Amino acid sequence: MEKYEDKKVVIIGGTSGIGLATAKMLLDGGARVLVTGRSEAGLESARNEIGKDAIVVPSDSRSLTDIDALATRVKAELGTLDLLFVNAGFGLFAPLENTTETTFDEMFNLNAKGPFFAVQKLAPLINQGGAVVLTTSTANVKGMPLLAAYGGAKAALRSFARTIAAELIPRGIRVNAVSPGPIETPIIGKSFPDKDAADLLLGQMREAVPMKRLGKSEEVAKAVLFLAFDATFTTGIELPVDGGWSQL
Repeated sequence: MEKYEDKKVVIIGGTSGIGLATAKMLLDGGARVLVTGRSEAGLESARNEIGKDAIVVPSDSRSLTDIDALATRVKAELGTLDLLFVNAGFGLFAPLENTTETTFDEMFNLNAKGPFFAVQKLAPLINQGGAVVLTTSTANVKGMPLLAAYGGAKAALRSFARTIAAELIPRGIRVNAVSPGPIETPIIGKSFPDKDAADLLLGQMREAVPMKRLGKSEEVAKAVLFLAFDATFTTGIELPVDGGWSQL
């Protein structure tokens, strides 16, 4: 029997990086997986890579209308869930004096409001004994210049993990968060289209991490699956996967 056989999973933000790596591990283990993404390029890439095995669905996690539609689609495709992995999100870099209301709202809609309502709408489909995993960030515990709005939104999400965990305990559903540090994903390229600026930032991050390297998406995916299926006496925590960056 494969490790995740008969498990049904939704990954919000699953077309690249950490979400895609998690989807691949679940599919390799025999799970049924539905992933969502926003960009047509990302959706097409995921369809080419895993579409024969997974359900790839367009959905904007900032839109409550899209979240409602996603819940309907999930119920039709999968019926119930064993894991909801809410992974969508990214950071926009801006100093305090240049952070606009638009940037602020974008960060909170994507990294806090969207995940909150995604859990609200999809939790009724999660089986007893199932799990929710949220992707937070080391930016919610470290004072990281240029990331005030992003760090604040991720801190809100970390708080949601505790409160929602407490509310879902009576249903036997565990809620935890995984907190990635600097990970080699396409997000840096999105945030810094200028390659020289991106390379400079990545170099600074490598030096700041005690392990002196960036993490891999697969390393975060393993932590997600641990929280989802193996950590059966664990709820409400945030597990850092950051090479010691937030701890040492």
